[in-house]
Amino acid sequence: MSTGGGTNVKELLAAARAELNRLDPGEAMSAAEGGAALVDIRSDSQRSSDGTILGSHFVPRNVLEWRLDPASPHASRELSRAGLAVILICDEGYQSSLAAATLRSFGVDATDVIGGFQAWRDAGLPVERPSG
Repeated sequence: MSTGGGTNVKELLAAARAELNRLDPGEAMSAAEGGAALVDIRSDSQRSSDGTILGSHFVPRNVLEWRLDPASPHASRELSRAGLAVILICDEGYQSSLAAATLRSFGVDATDVIGGFQAWRDAGLPVERPSG
């Protein structure tokens, strides 16, 4: 139950996840191999320290909606095309759930990765290590 008459972040996250068919890292990798777009929304510093996923698309979280909304004049032609399944990945799977729910409100077939990049790496899935 929320306090102060509004919705709290726990409720917002639960509502977002209720709309999603979230994928575990292995399912996400299989879906990406099958043509879904894996979109990394982690910060530059997280990507620099932890590495990246080969074949993933990087879209900064602060411009995600503008790049994936098919009606946006700033949409990515590659990532906003009709029929494309989009799988978001953040660091631990919280930001990506909220963002995926927002993209779904635009009509995008979006979901996210349970546990985010940390779960992907812990599952032993391919990661490009940062150079340096």
